[in-house]
Amino acid sequence: MSVPGGPSVPVANISRVLGRIREIEAKVYPRKIEPDEPVERFQKVLDVARDETSERKELPVAEALGQTRTATQKSAAVPSKLEERLALWEDAIQELSAEYEVDPDLVRAVMRCESGGNPDAVSSAGAIGLMQLMPATARGLGVDPNDPLKNLEGGIKYLAQLADKYDGDYVKTLAAYNAGSGRVDSYDGVPPFPETQRYVKNVLALYKKYSRGD
Repeated sequence: MSVPGGPSVPVANISRVLGRIREIEAKVYPRKIEPDEPVERFQKVLDVARDETSERKELPVAEALGQTRTATQKSAAVPSKLEERLALWEDAIQELSAEYEVDPDLVRAVMRCESGGNPDAVSSAGAIGLMQLMPATARGLGVDPNDPLKNLEGGIKYLAQLADKYDGDYVKTLAAYNAGSGRVDSYDGVPPFPETQRYVKNVLALYKKYSRGD
């Protein structure tokens, strides 16, 4: 290539000059790099797939209750009548009690004394939900205490563990559920705490009532 009236300049030299100019521009005015959109979309797909898998795992109990709950949801309308609240969880109690081999009548009695079937119940000590699980206990059981179904499952699992520890002795099992197994072991039975003694007495009375079909 040549310029009229001027010296001839090889095309290769012009290309190198233009390339050098672009390099300088890139350093002086760096182009903003956009996020890798395909990766972001892929992560969203993974998140959705994970959520769907989690929902499928809980589907049988959720369908039995006629509702789907998440850990952050609170009850839109908790029935005011005790029996209606208890009945709401009946199918879940049957299913989970069979899974952990716990007498469902015992679960009903514990849930009634603990929360009256109110999934949003929180005690002054910080116990949460249907089975009034303490946060530390819930962590040990591997459940989210703010999710009603997981709370119920955790309480039933805990009862199963305690009943196994005490060879099916429901008096010690219930005392440990209320006061902790350490205290039960220390006193070799129900600790001399009025609250725990009342708790064991009340739950056993309800258990007998449910066992009779009353």
